[in-house]
Amino acid sequence: MKKRDGFEGEKLINLPPKVYKEFFNKEPGFFQIYVAHIGFFPKASGHYREWRKGCEDNIVFYCLQGKGHYVIGDKRYQLTANQYTIIPASDQVIRYWADAEDPWTIYWVHFNGENLQTFNSFLQIDQHKGPVQIPFNAKGIELWQDMCQSLELGYSKENLCNASFCLYSFVATFLFPEKHIAVAKEESTDITTLTIRFMRDNLDKKLSIEDMAARHRMSSSHFSTLFRKSTGMPPIDYFINIKMQKACQLLYANESRIKDIALNLGYDDPYYFSRVFKKYMGISPEQYKITTFKTSAKSGIA
Repeated sequence: MKKRDGFEGEKLINLPPKVYKEFFNKEPGFFQIYVAHIGFFPKASGHYREWRKGCEDNIVFYCLQGKGHYVIGDKRYQLTANQYTIIPASDQVIRYWADAEDPWTIYWVHFNGENLQTFNSFLQIDQHKGPVQIPFNAKGIELWQDMCQSLELGYSKENLCNASFCLYSFVATFLFPEKHIAVAKEESTDITTLTIRFMRDNLDKKLSIEDMAARHRMSSSHFSTLFRKSTGMPPIDYFINIKMQKACQLLYANESRIKDIALNLGYDDPYYFSRVFKKYMGISPEQYKITTFKTSAKSGIA
């Protein structure tokens, strides 16, 4: 069954026409780009959208897990984990949908502006570019959350301005990933954040749920329930994801051998590491290393 939205755990904000009339259209010089729609669709089975007359917004998709597909005109592309695409505003037919067997988990933003064509031309945002592989974009997700939280608080001038300012940085984390690879600081002391910090500090180890739960004097089942409720993922899956994120960063830097990367992430068997990497990322470490190297070498703006 095809669905535009309505997925368990989703977030979705569509700005009302009144906002365009009172702010964006009235002050185009100030809101040179602005968020029109924003959402997060986890494991969006059945997700499908079609724009028969094209879309007046730029659309950013960042795939966290799974995969999906999109068509612009007569060109078809596949988007997989840790890939992003920016579909520029166009009058051509646009379709996109989640893969039937491995549906995508995506962060997405529609954005517009008075001089969107100039914006796209200057930054070489082109409909023929296709998906781009990047390291895990923690900074981008943080900025997405800032935009979403601002708009959830209402459509005051302050909230709309903050979301628009964050939008510039959000787009920059994708276009210039090497400027934003550093892991964001974590200052919270809640159980989930402390656990994630513990995971990041022990990427070279094989942690169990029991290890994590014991640090908080909790039963494994209760700890797992709390962690999954907070992150949407089981603790071990999250830990493996962090390992794969680090692997992506090391492969992107193109400095370490795959065998050494595997050992640094607690995998004694590099072949097993490669199988896990391919399961989570959709391609092998060797292919990822080649792809990211070619992308960084060819990019005219990176």
